[in-house]
Amino acid sequence: MKSIKFGFVFLLMTPFLIFKGFTQEKVVIDKIVAVVGNSAILKSDIYNQQRQLESQGITFGANAQCELLDEMLYQKLLYNQAIIDSVEVSDQQVEQILDRRLRFFIQQIGSREQLEAYYGKSIEELKDEFRPLVREQELSQMMESKITRNVRVTPSEVKRFFNNLPPDSIPTVESETEMAQIVIKPPVDPEEIALTKERLNDIRDRIIQGESFNTMAILYSEDPGSARRGGELGFHGRGELFAEFEATSFGLRPGEISEIIETQAGFHIIQMIERRGEQINVRHILIQPQISPLQLSQARNKLDSIRNLIRNEEFTFAEAAKKFSDDPGKVSGGIMINPFTNTTRFKNDEIDRNLFFVIDRLDEGQISNPVPMMTEEGKQAFRIVKVTRRIEAHPASLDGDYDFIQQLALNEKRMKAVQDWIRQRIGNTYIFINEDFHHCNFTIQWSDQVAKAPK
Repeated sequence: MKSIKFGFVFLLMTPFLIFKGFTQEKVVIDKIVAVVGNSAILKSDIYNQQRQLESQGITFGANAQCELLDEMLYQKLLYNQAIIDSVEVSDQQVEQILDRRLRFFIQQIGSREQLEAYYGKSIEELKDEFRPLVREQELSQMMESKITRNVRVTPSEVKRFFNNLPPDSIPTVESETEMAQIVIKPPVDPEEIALTKERLNDIRDRIIQGESFNTMAILYSEDPGSARRGGELGFHGRGELFAEFEATSFGLRPGEISEIIETQAGFHIIQMIERRGEQINVRHILIQPQISPLQLSQARNKLDSIRNLIRNEEFTFAEAAKKFSDDPGKVSGGIMINPFTNTTRFKNDEIDRNLFFVIDRLDEGQISNPVPMMTEEGKQAFRIVKVTRRIEAHPASLDGDYDFIQQLALNEKRMKAVQDWIRQRIGNTYIFINEDFHHCNFTIQWSDQVAKAPK
């Protein structure tokens, strides 16, 4: 089981969606429990965060809400300072983070449609709800990076850090897996593309002849996030949409309907609703050409043949990846990169659940049978995966886990820099803590500021 302690903003790294089951366990009578600068922390914020972290196996001591408030006060202090220092995060950055987190949840729950059904909201509605939170979290993280950007550790500091650890405090390195993959993306038959365009042209003609774009989108669009809203996407700025989609959209007049355009998602027609400077609101209808069962079968068979070539030693896995794979990672031998850590190592809970059940049965060096997958564009594909290395859980050692220990030493040094910064900032920041939390033994002496707050 995991535990938490004060350090960097773990809140920034946790997913932002709270499962319904947690929020329905009991009714939280909401109230403000703390204020930092102009930002309030609600009782429900603490409650929801606790349930989310406990769902990830993170454990707390007897004063869970005190621990969480300690961390939240720190996040709000960072955010308050980011606003004062005019730290900025672009709309595009926020959208990329939202998209990345939503992809993670879609992988966990099974599909985009299942996620929308689970929450009773479209993807766009979920993004609208959590966009302000993600922006605040990103600003806090950027402020923290600004505080610690010049902190470094030398090899001698790493060695001293490790040697000073008591024997019973030497950390355990969790079991991890390194993998490589070869991906085959089945092509769409030209006949299917022609049928898709014909179908979309028929819909476009009906709209031009007087039928409602809104109604046609509800009936026929294959974008579940916008279809229920008549295809409306809401206001977006430049750089937030597919390049082809954006270029066409910005060239339309209010009410005008585009010709058919193609993006990674499929084929679209677009109608301009309104433009406000560099912000546009459009409707669209998406039709996705379907990959035929024959093409899927051929992709699977091709991977079977590639797997046999590797097993017969006609190619190494890396050579086969470079020659046959449709994945960008083929240039590095098909090595899979963990999107959460940007390393080659995956903990069990960081592996797509469908893939995990496949590779969990493989020994080091073995290659899976073809496994179905969904690409980032939501298209069907197949892959074979090789387990290149398994790292069993073990006590960390300086020789075998230097990078891991170096990161721990760096985190400790960064933490000291952050704590020094906090002590300097809290004296110049309005901080209110509700009397219900005056008993908390915070890591940072936030309570020194309580006397300044109104009773």
